[in-house]
Amino acid sequence: MGWSTRELAEMAGTTVNTIRHYHRIGLLDEPERRSNGYKQYRSWHLARVIQIRRLRELGVPLTQVEQMGDRPGNVTDALRVLDAELAVSIERLQRARAELAVLLHDRTPIDVPTDFGSVAERLTPADRAVLAISSRFYDEKAMGDLKSMIEAEPTDLDEEINTLSPDASEDVRQRLAEQVARIIAQHQRDFPWMKDPGPRLTMVRAEAVKTAAQSVNDLYNEAQRDVLRRAILLLGEDPSGGPWA
Repeated sequence: MGWSTRELAEMAGTTVNTIRHYHRIGLLDEPERRSNGYKQYRSWHLARVIQIRRLRELGVPLTQVEQMGDRPGNVTDALRVLDAELAVSIERLQRARAELAVLLHDRTPIDVPTDFGSVAERLTPADRAVLAISSRFYDEKAMGDLKSMIEAEPTDLDEEINTLSPDASEDVRQRLAEQVARIIAQHQRDFPWMKDPGPRLTMVRAEAVKTAAQSVNDLYNEAQRDVLRRAILLLGEDPSGGPWA
């Protein structure tokens, strides 16, 4: 004596609709029927449903369960692929948890890179956006150096540049440019990669330069870009083609 569809579903820990779905997609053979027309499931049906549910709980899609069939080699290959996918997912989740731990511990705003919580308050919305974008093309070491640069910069100069009016006078622009040039020169001595950021980039240099240029042009006003352009000229470097051009 076998089981009805409802009884099979209960024993396998699933639903009647799920059993019917397995039939529709060919994962479960139709059982014999009793004289009254009701289905009569046997032990091998129950074992098959349990097997399917186990594979689903492991993350195997139903379409792949069907392709696996009963050949041990097919099952092993599919499980190896699944194991590799799970390893990648676990690594991603572990990174996410580590980042969440830092965000929660340091109460870092979500609009700045994870380790920038201690300097977030001195950053304008434009600065935060530039840092977030920079984290897409600078490696972890470079981002750590950028944080050190921010920590070393005078807060009064930051404030003056952050509030610089688009119609700032020639004298104000030149004075600020001279101060910025001195700070950039010090940063270049402390962090030599700034003169040649190639080794610290995580994307093609041309694409990184283009992205940086677009960011600065979009986020800072004309006077702020002009101060940076002048500072670069004072350092004896070519500002053409840069974000301040």
